[in-house]
Amino acid sequence: MTLQRDDVLTMFSESGALLKGHFLLTSGMHSDTYFQCAKVFQYPENSDMLCADIADHYRTAAIDTVVSPAVGGIVFGQDLARHLKVRSIFTERVDGRMTLRRGFEIRAGEQILVAEDVTTTGGSVKEVIELVRATGGKVVGVTAVVDRSGGSIDFGVPYHSLIEMEVKNYQPEECPLCKGGDVPVKPGSRGLNRT
Repeated sequence: MTLQRDDVLTMFSESGALLKGHFLLTSGMHSDTYFQCAKVFQYPENSDMLCADIADHYRTAAIDTVVSPAVGGIVFGQDLARHLKVRSIFTERVDGRMTLRRGFEIRAGEQILVAEDVTTTGGSVKEVIELVRATGGKVVGVTAVVDRSGGSIDFGVPYHSLIEMEVKNYQPEECPLCKGGDVPVKPGSRGLNRT
């Protein structure tokens, strides 16, 4: 299966996952466009199509485990791992640092694919990569459903996304929406209370 860019965008639009407004992104930047992947993944048939397409890209790769940052990447990572017939685990941010919890472990030399739903600056993914390497794992690649950077992010490993879009992002002090008096909303998961 090969999904076309328009197929993916239609899936986002029809599920109400492609939002327009004024948003505070996980990166701290502001944007007038937000991809709320949870709304796409609430429909298992969407998840199945998206993950099958990405899994096809990795069929010949030696992957032991898919690792995703919580919260946004969990459903994507789990379904992608199902298609690849490998293990799925996720990282969580505790006291500002990406960590492995819930008894998850990465063995020395384990081949890891890092999966994130949407990348903008790649900050969370880079933290996951550092964590995997610190535990002795080997990151063989990074994948995402949507790359908001238009392909400008370099993770130092092969990177594949279903769609690339260069979406305009603004530093808060340069945001024209803020200058116009509009207040941004934060639809993502960063900042959720962790216990």
